[in-house]
Amino acid sequence: MFAYYLKLGLQSLRRTPVLTTLMVLSIAVGIGAAMTTLTVMHLLSGDPLPGRSQHIFYPQVDALSTERARRYPPDMLDYTSAMDLWRARRGDRQALVNDSEIKLHAPETGQPPLMTMMLSTHADFFPMFAVPFAFGGPWTGEDDERRARVAVISSDLNEKLFGGKDSVGRTLRIRDADVRIVGVLGPWRPSPQFHTLAGGNFSQGDTASFYGKPEDVMVPFQTGLEINDGNFSQFTCNALPAVPGHLQNSECVWLQLWVELGSAAKVADYRRFVADYAAQQKALGRIPFPENARLLSLMQWLDYNHVVPRDVRLQSWLALAFLVICLFNTVGLLLAKFLRRSGEIGVRRALGASKRSIFAQCLIEAGLIGLIGGTLGLLLTLLGLWAIRSQPVEYADLVHLDLPMFAATFVLSVSASIVAGLFPASRASRIAPAMQLKTL
Repeated sequence: MFAYYLKLGLQSLRRTPVLTTLMVLSIAVGIGAAMTTLTVMHLLSGDPLPGRSQHIFYPQVDALSTERARRYPPDMLDYTSAMDLWRARRGDRQALVNDSEIKLHAPETGQPPLMTMMLSTHADFFPMFAVPFAFGGPWTGEDDERRARVAVISSDLNEKLFGGKDSVGRTLRIRDADVRIVGVLGPWRPSPQFHTLAGGNFSQGDTASFYGKPEDVMVPFQTGLEINDGNFSQFTCNALPAVPGHLQNSECVWLQLWVELGSAAKVADYRRFVADYAAQQKALGRIPFPENARLLSLMQWLDYNHVVPRDVRLQSWLALAFLVICLFNTVGLLLAKFLRRSGEIGVRRALGASKRSIFAQCLIEAGLIGLIGGTLGLLLTLLGLWAIRSQPVEYADLVHLDLPMFAATFVLSVSASIVAGLFPASRASRIAPAMQLKTL
């Protein structure tokens, strides 16, 4: 019967081309607007480490509060807390991170110096976050300990300085220090850039910066502190450092610690460790509010920082509201279309068709309109995504239509049209055949 109802639906659509066009356009425009914004939302709110995020955690303690505890602990750690937690070696892997601006020069290339970002971290950073390499590899734990002058560079910087060739063994000059390249990253663009994410929950500011490209240069943590000494930015301070940019002995938070924990038991143990550390520091008189310490998973950290830009959220709600308006229009058009066929429906009822058969036929016709509208809506979605990629926003080049959202376009379109067709189909199935036959 489905094939028969489908054939009747196609014939009905061909008989009323103007009405059919209006319904298809109504569905298509609503689907195009909704799927464009929902696709952006889907991409920006996705898991940056699929399959690994459940093992990545972010510890926080409050070394800033004095008279009363903050509502949440600071987004970053002070130097003392960060180093104490890192030296305890309680995670399967762990890495401190800090990014800072540097002046970079590659003497062998003859190119002028440039300003870029440097990440100071530990060797565990690369396997913990599954960072890919095109050439070479990461430095070792021994390089961390001896503060080796080595570096890993991004694929973008390698392309810019060395034409994309293997640059392992080449030398970079960062400020007044020479470092040797030991690895070149493959294409790596975590979305969002979670490893230096902080401040979204407090500032509610330009969260689009979370979707920029990663740092061009990565060096061992202590090496970075030595090379760029005096040029680090504090996140929040109880008092300004005695010497600007020198933060090791300051009352500032400016470092982040990431740990990998491979089991629920290890997570529970590390959470106790953070709480015990805060209590110990209270006994020493350094942390007055040890209860304001916690351990968040990677996805909890992203939620806490509200990584999806506010304008994207607003646009998504507006687009969904517009889709609802389009569906109401479709309801009216379907109702007019079905009631215009009262005579035909009355004849079918008189020949033995049940109310259920008429209802099913009308719903299949509505679904067919949704399928056609979804196809056109897909084209409008692609056009909308192209327009977003043309905008000057940092996440523009991340926007694309993946397979789940491609399927969701048709699922939403057909589902919406069927929902819109429920009331008109119900009305059509209740048409009294006797009254209609008298008018023929």
